[in-house]
Formats: sequence, C-alpha cells, structure tokens
Amino acid sequence: MNTYLIVKWLHIVSSVVLVGTGFGTAFYLFFCNRSGKVEAIAEVSRLVVRADTWFTTPAVIFQPLSGLWLMHAGGWTLGTGWIAASIALYLFAGACWLPVVWLQLRLRDMAAAARSSRRPLPDRYWRYARRWEILGYPAFAAMVVVFYLMVNKPV
Repeated sequence: MNTYLIVKWLHIVSSVVLVGTGFGTAFYLFFCNRSGKVEAIAEVSRLVVRADTWFTTPAVIFQPLSGLWLMHAGGWTLGTGWIAASIALYLFAGACWLPVVWLQLRLRDMAAAARSSRRPLPDRYWRYARRWEILGYPAFAAMVVVFYLMVNKPV
C-alpha cells in the first residue's frame, strides 16, 4: 500500500470519527435532555465533553492536514471547485462547532452542579441547550455535503 492510500484511508476514518462521534454524542445528549433527569444529564454531558476531547478534536485537526496533503499529492489545487466548497463548508461547520464546545462545557458544569446540590437544572441550562442544538443542525448538514463532495468530486 502506498503513502497516498494510507493517508486517504486515515482521512476517511478520521472523517467518520469526526461526524460519527459528533452525531452520536449529540443524539444522546439531545434525548437525555428530553428526559429531564438531572443525574443522567450530568453523566451524559460529562461523557460528551470527554468524547469531543478524545475523538472529535484530534479528527478536527487531522482532517484539514490530511485533506491538504491528499490535495497536493493528487495534483489538485485550492481552486478546484469541490475542494474549495469542502473547505468552505468545513470552516462553516467549525464556526458552529467552536461555540458548541463552549456550550457543552457550560452544560456539563451546570448539570454537575445541579446533581451535587440536588437541585433542578437552571433556566440558563435550557437556553444553552437550545443554542447547542440549533448550532448542531447546520454543522451536520454542512458535513453531509462535505462527505458527498469527498466521494463524488463533482466538476
């Protein structure tokens, strides 16, 4: 197997880790929030932050590095339409993701405080959870389009 195919395989795997972890953790926190169970919300929000730290963040860093390497090795340029669109969508998703990370840290901390004090979650938790959810929709939609562009490489 040559270097190009190894980097391409790692690029694909890291894209699956990035989107899969993001979607999976969003799924669990979204539905856990609907339960209203402070104990469960505190635990799931703690694990969502951990998953983002261990899996999503390294993939977020590796994706552009491997993508740019593959672009160069494959003889494409930044001016190639599907590459330019992919980068723009990736940056858009990242612009949604950065505030989501901040929100997740706050959600985790508020849920932990509510659990330890045996109080309900504050209203601010629910406002932040709604913002977290709203930012997730366009980010995931953008990444779905990036997957399409990566696979199909339309002219």
